[in-house]
Amino acid sequence: MSERQLVLDLGYRPAFGRDDFLVAPGNHEAVDWIDRWPDWTAHALAIFGPSGCGKTHLCHVFALRAKAHVVPAAELSPDTVAALADHAALVLEDGEGVADPRALLHLFNVMKERGGHLLLTSREPPARWPFTLPDLTSRLSSIPAVRISPPDDAMMAAVLVKLFADRQITIDPDVVSYLVRRIDRSFSAARDVVARADAAALAGKRAITVPLLKQVLED
Repeated sequence: MSERQLVLDLGYRPAFGRDDFLVAPGNHEAVDWIDRWPDWTAHALAIFGPSGCGKTHLCHVFALRAKAHVVPAAELSPDTVAALADHAALVLEDGEGVADPRALLHLFNVMKERGGHLLLTSREPPARWPFTLPDLTSRLSSIPAVRISPPDDAMMAAVLVKLFADRQITIDPDVVSYLVRRIDRSFSAARDVVARADAAALAGKRAITVPLLKQVLED
């Protein structure tokens, strides 16, 4: 029988509260918009940026603040718009992935008519979404669009500490510094290495140290 522990993927619960969100130069404008709600200059707002940059976290913060319903863009259709528009606030994640642009146009118009608020998230700004419906592209181009930028060294260090903390792991500063110098400058890379380090530590019944991380990165 192997001495390595069998790892069961039981998952973990990321912290999605406003106090858990790490504010940095690359995301402070988006955070300001969320904090400013409901005093927006338009009924809709778009937040865009690379995968793992914190869009989902801000969606949860907004959902708690505005009692908003969160819906993935892939689930939006002409048949679901009427029910969704009953909500005073909505979050539409991955907006560029909407299958039927007419459904998004209808939702956009109905939310405005009813005085509701719509938060859209995506990787690209709305002006670059792959839609050709003129009325929709016009409306998307008219709303505020805020970018969340990739993190700098300080932000990467803070994100790594938070990701480990979400898994109830306290990490040493030298471990964080080691990772910051060696992984891609993206939130998705940070999530990946933290998950792999956690799994390796559990499997080997070891603490997360620089030697362990060196092995994880080499693998």
